[in-house]
Amino acid sequence: MHNITLKVTGLCCLLLCASVKAIVTRHDVHPSLYLASGSDFPPLATFYVDGAHGTLIRERWLLTAAHATFCLKKDYPISIGSNIYKVKKTYVHRDYKPGKSHDIALIELTQNVEGITPASLYTAEDELSKKTWFIGIGGTGSGLLGQTVSNRQNNGVLRKAENTIIQANGPLLKFRFNSGDLALPLEGVSGSGDSGGPAYIQSAKGYKILGISSRIEGTHFVIGEYGVTEIYTRVSFFGDWINKIIEGDVLSRNVISLSQLKSLPSGLTELNLGTVCNDIKIN
Repeated sequence: MHNITLKVTGLCCLLLCASVKAIVTRHDVHPSLYLASGSDFPPLATFYVDGAHGTLIRERWLLTAAHATFCLKKDYPISIGSNIYKVKKTYVHRDYKPGKSHDIALIELTQNVEGITPASLYTAEDELSKKTWFIGIGGTGSGLLGQTVSNRQNNGVLRKAENTIIQANGPLLKFRFNSGDLALPLEGVSGSGDSGGPAYIQSAKGYKILGISSRIEGTHFVIGEYGVTEIYTRVSFFGDWINKIIEGDVLSRNVISLSQLKSLPSGLTELNLGTVCNDIKIN
């Protein structure tokens, strides 16, 4: 049994590393300055022990990346704040194409989340050049070498970093990991294990979510290496879809969404899915 667990753990890392997420930092800024707590972004939800996130946007609704939902079936546990909630149903965008676009999903919970104010959706289309924050518990490292600590090895440590939106077209937002004089004081990008995490801003009116962590662009960069371009799903593009799922009836929801992914992420099969999901389940 011990050997099986080790193999499953390795597989989980590969699955969550295949896209992006977590926080990789500048090499010339002390790592402690990137450490975060739940109070930095209270609407953050965590799906698995080694990563993958969502954002509370209504009392019982979470916004996340489609590819992060592979385990999120009815009654699967999710952590929000200090409490555990359970999945009622998952809604994956019907046009989701892995590695390309529409990497977005909504999770309906079985009960309302109390004591946490949901983030609001960013609806304007003026995201270009805005500075936003990322947050998550995934893998880490520095821009010189990229990610060197996996999401499993990170063991739940929460970090946040900032970056500037360099492209806001159609369904996608893009960020680049700069160094030196081009970088923000706490510049960073996602690493492995934080798929579905937010790109957000904070104002006097609360938190607004602009993007959803999806993947890196191309294969010529190491995850988290200086120069890498990171892609987030653009929330403003999907405002109508989000509202139709939350406000719509069963029939209309089924027209524009699926209850699960059409195909499992690389490395997962119907045979090993149950074991993997049990291994990474939050208890």
